[in-house]
Amino acid sequence: MFLLNFVKNHLVYYPSPSGLNYLWGGGSVAGICLLLQIISGAYLAMYYVPNTEMAFLSIDHIMRDVEYGWFFRHLHANGASFFFISVYFHIGRGLYYGSYVRPRQGLWYSGLIIFLLMMATAFLGYVLPWGQMSFWGATVITNLFSVIPFIGPDLVQWLWGGFSVANPTLNRFFSLHFILPFIIVGLVCLHLVLLHRVGSNNPLGVTIKGKSLNFYPYFYIKDFLGVIAVLFLLFFFVFMKPHFFGHSDNYIPANPLVTPSHIVPEWYFLPFYAILRSVPDKLGGVILMLSSILILFTLPLLDIYKIRSSMFRPYYGVLFWLFVSNFLLLGWIGQKPVEAPYVSVGQFLTFFYFLYFILIPICSLIEDHSDLSVSNLDNK
Repeated sequence: MFLLNFVKNHLVYYPSPSGLNYLWGGGSVAGICLLLQIISGAYLAMYYVPNTEMAFLSIDHIMRDVEYGWFFRHLHANGASFFFISVYFHIGRGLYYGSYVRPRQGLWYSGLIIFLLMMATAFLGYVLPWGQMSFWGATVITNLFSVIPFIGPDLVQWLWGGFSVANPTLNRFFSLHFILPFIIVGLVCLHLVLLHRVGSNNPLGVTIKGKSLNFYPYFYIKDFLGVIAVLFLLFFFVFMKPHFFGHSDNYIPANPLVTPSHIVPEWYFLPFYAILRSVPDKLGGVILMLSSILILFTLPLLDIYKIRSSMFRPYYGVLFWLFVSNFLLLGWIGQKPVEAPYVSVGQFLTFFYFLYFILIPICSLIEDHSDLSVSNLDNK
């Protein structure tokens, strides 16, 4: 009875702003991607062996011998990329339409916590195949914790379970990678509760009283069409381009004695990896990389303009698209070698990344306030 009431109140009769468009389907797409990752991951966990001598071979066994193992392996690997694509799209839509502004700051914070756990889960999963890039990526990233004062070296040894990345490390990473998605599911439920408490934002960025429609069937159909389109693209990569998002070095068994010529993380970490590399000092790079994510929590405090949507904010609209372009360029720089001119370009892009957050309150102060007809919609 409780489940039926929950579905009725939150998925059928939930009042939604009448102006919502297809851009608001990013959350549904991300939810479906999360569900696919849990299902495919549970299937793979039945055959995966978290042992440094057997992990790479167990992946090969799944691909060759397990019935439909190749399908679930490709679905899980490519599904992670599509999960991040949908979440980046969801965050970008929130930035453009000001979905982080009061009273939705709690909703924004919960989404960012989900994003942080996604990044941790994805990193742990990248280590499990135990290829060359998996091993050396784990070595590089876990070594970053050594910069923490006083406890850094001990923390790294605790993560490793010894004095280097080895079998205890792989066991711990596998356990955490299996557990974290269920924690993410719980946070997603909290995210939905917070969304339905304050209501959805809309393209106009203002609340128009009495202008709402039931979620079903109007927006259910929009979300469904978006999910179908994304699933079509996902299965295209699963069947036709299964290794498109992978790195060639990760199809070589891990060898602690041979260092790859260029160590890079998965593509969805590349912008933050570029920020990490932009500072020669190790501690400075780690602080800057963490700050590039944590600074997103300050947005509800920085943007003080009454109208949320960039449709009516010409200065912020231009600033937003410059920020998106800058973020994509950071991803491109992150896969390049640490040499000129990529280092200098990465430092400039990193500077603009943080400059964006300084310019937001300035835009709020100089934004055109003359269009009172739009701002007055809040009072209707």
